[in-house]
Amino acid sequence: MESEDLDGFAVLVRERLRLRGGGRSTGRRLAEALSDLARAGALAPGARLPSERELAQMVGVSRGTAAAALNALCEEGLAERRHGSGTYLRQAAAPTGSPSFSGLLRADAVLADLSISTVPDPSHLVLPPIEVAELLRTPSGHGYDAMGDPRLRALLGGEVLITSGGQHGIDLAARVLLRPGDRVLVEDATYGGALTVFNRVGAHAVPADLTDPRATRAAIDLHRPALVYVVSVGNPTGDVPDLRHVAELARAADLVLVEDRSLADLVFDADPPEPLANLHPYGTVTVNTLSKSLWGGLRVGWLTAPEPLLARLAEAKQDNDLATSTVAQRLAAELLQLNPVARWRAELAARRDHFTAALAAALPDWTWTPPRGGLSLWTRLPGVDTDRFATLTRAHGVAVAPGSLFSPTGHHRDRLRLSYALPPPLLDQAVKGLTEAWHAHHRR
Repeated sequence: MESEDLDGFAVLVRERLRLRGGGRSTGRRLAEALSDLARAGALAPGARLPSERELAQMVGVSRGTAAAALNALCEEGLAERRHGSGTYLRQAAAPTGSPSFSGLLRADAVLADLSISTVPDPSHLVLPPIEVAELLRTPSGHGYDAMGDPRLRALLGGEVLITSGGQHGIDLAARVLLRPGDRVLVEDATYGGALTVFNRVGAHAVPADLTDPRATRAAIDLHRPALVYVVSVGNPTGDVPDLRHVAELARAADLVLVEDRSLADLVFDADPPEPLANLHPYGTVTVNTLSKSLWGGLRVGWLTAPEPLLARLAEAKQDNDLATSTVAQRLAAELLQLNPVARWRAELAARRDHFTAALAAALPDWTWTPPRGGLSLWTRLPGVDTDRFATLTRAHGVAVAPGSLFSPTGHHRDRLRLSYALPPPLLDQAVKGLTEAWHAHHRR
């Protein structure tokens, strides 16, 4: 490793050791810290690790302790010894290229996870006084209701297809509507999970300014997309754009429109935006979920679409998972009636204000546009590669989502999406960790 790289890696190792705490030998803690950093991608796959002497000096331990830690890393399969050359990180130990969106859900222990834009826990919910036996009663008996539990469907509007969350709904729409090589118009930035889905089916996400009617029309004429994907309340931006022209242009061009309304009920200063299916009723698939208003752990979402498209989506779902958990659906129906979204929206607005005030005080160089809705802050860090900075924040106990995850072209490398949905004490811990990481970055 070069001297500059060693200095930066030393900061990560020391901070990870601090977070690992005591209670075990220094050698064991050092091995765990190196394992954490290898899995997190603090070094590029195939990179040479510090030598025993270098590692001992950077951490302040004996050479034998450093050797034992490197041996433990090799035994885990994360590194390999090369005779006469040193110890190298294995190719599979860390992600290649930009971080993947699915990587946000990995189980690395952090003090505050700001990387996932969802309800962080179910503690805000009023729970129903319901017997377990009641959750098990279904009209079919076997629980494989293809379209979903009738009671939940009635609460959600009737002609809907229940899914296992919003991501499942986007995946179903992509598998039914797209073929390899198809183009999908998207905003830049947009929801990273959708970009992952489009890429998986072999489609190409094409960025366009969908907030501008002229730019939207020009993009449709130029790219001839198979569908247009829009997010009613921006994720990651928190914007609430007027997208009615997109529905009208899609209808005129006979294009399918997929509207992601996962955050539509979380607008702080206005009513939810009008569903675009009202303007393009025969060509709009609407994606929704309870993960943003009740709890992500329910894994319950729903799709609406015109017939016969809804039937095709239902058929694809049966091929995919047969049916969504009936118990989760019955519980969701009970929770919906006891937990109006307005209460969670007010609490979320208070957490947003708490977090932005603390962040502005601690990190005045960071900038953002106050979000009108959603769960996240789209933050700009001047002159910083946030793909790398996201690794550094993990070493300080905070998980964040780098901006490149939300761009079809890998842009926004100076941006972070930071969820403010956590309780205020955890948000305070997050600001502390982000501040430490920021100072560590500048020391490097």
